[in-house]
Amino acid sequence: METIKTRKSIRKYADKEVSDSLLRSLLADAERTQTMGNLQLYSVVVTRSEEMKAKLAPAHFNQPMVKGAPVVLTFCADFRRTSAWAENRKAVPGYDNFLSFMNAATDALLYCQTFCNLAEEKGLGLCYLGTTVYMPQMIIDTLKLPKLVMPVATITLGWPDENPPLSDRLPLDAIIHSEEYRDYTPQLIDEYYSAKEALPENKHFVEINHKETLAQIFTDIRYTRKDNEAMSKGFIEALKKQGFME
Repeated sequence: METIKTRKSIRKYADKEVSDSLLRSLLADAERTQTMGNLQLYSVVVTRSEEMKAKLAPAHFNQPMVKGAPVVLTFCADFRRTSAWAENRKAVPGYDNFLSFMNAATDALLYCQTFCNLAEEKGLGLCYLGTTVYMPQMIIDTLKLPKLVMPVATITLGWPDENPPLSDRLPLDAIIHSEEYRDYTPQLIDEYYSAKEALPENKHFVEINHKETLAQIFTDIRYTRKDNEAMSKGFIEALKKQGFME
């Protein structure tokens, strides 16, 4: 799968339809991904209409690709279907708990990633929206998700209309631990992050934001403690409303 070596997030899409037959074929092929107990604890909501994309956009901070993509896919952790199956087959489900959410979320994310790989192999472009877990209640309300269904990932999908540069990645040794976890010393941090920090675009980013280090961009601007705590509270409240927590 050579495509993985050159994959890029695509945020601008050509004015070209993604056929329903192609989309369904990719979604069907992705079903071969691994899943807990062979239960397939996921669902995906396909959004094509301009009206529904406009309703979803605020939940994703109005990022332009939400309205600009031909298709928006919302991948959900779903224990509703399995629970309904159990209830209709003389079984008593016990999946209204946090562990069940984690199992379903893992299933959904594995399915999502398999779909992404297959779609990119066909030449489609996509962008993974991490904003799905920031304001999930807006997505739940917009898509009318019932209890035991929780959005965990969103993909914008279409034919690429841009060719952005590859994003940088840490060296492989930065993520591999042999036999036991090896903690990161200051020396190892220097070794693993120096190339990233030395990139001209990253140095420029630090300069224009009046910061001393690249790390401060993430802690002080992009992913702050205040925002993380506020969105964590919202996510937990949504999990409770969806029946995954007391």
